[in-house]
Amino acid sequence: MKAELTTGPIGRTLARLTTYMIFGFFATIAFNLVDTWFVAKLGTKELAAMGFIFPVVMIIGAIAIGLGIGTSALVSRTIGEGNQQGVRRLTTDALALSVLAVLLFIIIGLLTIRPVFTLLGASPEILKLIRVYMLIWYPGMLFLVIPMVGNNAIRATGDMKFPSIIMIFSVFVNLGMDPLLIFGIGPFPRWGLAGAAAATVVARALTLVLMLFVLHKRHHMLSFDWPGLHTVIQSWKSVLNVSIPAAGSNLIRPLGVTVVTGIVARFGPEAVAGYGVCTRVETLALMVLIALSTVLSPFVGQNLGAGRLDRVQGAIHRSQLFSLGWGGFSAIILFLLARPIAHMFSRDAEVVRTIVVYLRIVPVVYGFRGVFGLSNAVLNVLKRAWDVMALSVIQMFVLLIPGAIVGAKLWGLTGLFGLSALSWFFSSLISAWWLARGMKKLIRNNG
Repeated sequence: MKAELTTGPIGRTLARLTTYMIFGFFATIAFNLVDTWFVAKLGTKELAAMGFIFPVVMIIGAIAIGLGIGTSALVSRTIGEGNQQGVRRLTTDALALSVLAVLLFIIIGLLTIRPVFTLLGASPEILKLIRVYMLIWYPGMLFLVIPMVGNNAIRATGDMKFPSIIMIFSVFVNLGMDPLLIFGIGPFPRWGLAGAAAATVVARALTLVLMLFVLHKRHHMLSFDWPGLHTVIQSWKSVLNVSIPAAGSNLIRPLGVTVVTGIVARFGPEAVAGYGVCTRVETLALMVLIALSTVLSPFVGQNLGAGRLDRVQGAIHRSQLFSLGWGGFSAIILFLLARPIAHMFSRDAEVVRTIVVYLRIVPVVYGFRGVFGLSNAVLNVLKRAWDVMALSVIQMFVLLIPGAIVGAKLWGLTGLFGLSALSWFFSSLISAWWLARGMKKLIRNNG
C-alpha cells in the first residue's frame, strides 16, 4: 500500500478529495430526509416518535464517529510509515472493538427503552411506537457503526471515492425499501414505523457488505491472523485514546444546540421554528468545510507518518485560507438571500424575522467555524484528542452558551445570535493558536 497523499500538489489533492466527500455528505442528509418524508405520511404520532428517537440516534452516531476518528487517525499515520502489517492489524482490531462496543450498546438499549424515552417525555401512546421502531433499530446498530468505522479506515488510505459511492448506494436502497415496507406495497407487509426501521437496517447491512469487500479486496486492510490478546488490547488502547475524547467532543455539540434552542424558545414558537430552519440551511453552507476537515485528517496522518511535516504545514495553511474564503463567500450570499430564503420556508412574520436576523449575522463567522473544525481534525491526528475535548468544552460552555444567555437578555434575538457568532470567532482563534503551538512542539521534537 502506497502513502498516496505524501506526493502531488497539496491544494489540488485536497480539492479532489473534498469533492468526493461532499457527495457522500449529501447522501447522508438525503438518507435522513427520505426516512422522515415517508414516516411523515404515516401521521403526526409516528413523526413525533421519530422526534424522540433522534437524540438517541445522535448519541450512537457520536460514538461511531469517535471510533471512526480514532481509526482514521492511527491508520493514516501507519500508512505514512509504510507499515502494511500495522495497517492490517489496526483496521482489523478497530472493527473488532466496534463489534464489542455495539453488542454492549444493543443490550443496554433494549433493556432501557421504556425508562429512557419516558424520561425524554414520550407519552404511553408514543412510547408504543418508539418501542416497535427501536426493537428493530437497536440490533441493527451493528450495520450502522461497523460501516462508519470501516469507511474511515478506507478514507485513511486517501480513497474518498468508494466510501462516498457506498453512502450514495445506501440512499437508493433506503429509498426503494421505505415505501415497500412502510406501506406494504405488492407482496410486502404493511409494517408502518417498523418498516422504516427495517428499511434502514437493510440499507445499512448492504453497506457493511460493500465496505468489507472494499477493505479486503481493494485495499487489503484486513488480517485473519491471531496476534495474541496482548497485541489486540494494545491496538484497542491506541484507538480508544483518540476515540473516547472524540466521541465526547461530538456529543457536546448537540447538547449545546439543545441548550441554545431552549434560550431561543423564550421568544416564542415562531423563533424556534425560524431557528430550526437556519440550522438546516447552515448545514448546507458548512458542508464544504466539514468535508475538508474530514479529508485533512488522513492527509495529515499520512504525511506525518512519512515525516513530511512541510506538507502537513502546507495543508493546514491552505485549508485555513480556503475556510476563511468560503466562509466569506457564504456570508455574502446568505446576507443577500436571507429574506427570499425565509419566505421559502414560512410566511409568518416572526418566523421570517428570525431567519433574516440569523442569516445576516451568524454566517459572518462560518469561515472561523471552519478553522475551528480543521484545527480539531489535525489535533486528533496528532494524538491530542483530549485537547480537542477541552476546546469543545471551552467553545460550548465558556463562550457560546454564556454568550447566548447574555445576548438574549440584553438585546433579544439579535444579541443572542450576535454573541453566539462572536463565541465562534474567539473559539477559532484559540483553536488555531492551540494547533500552532502543537505543530511547533512537533517540529522541535523532530529536529
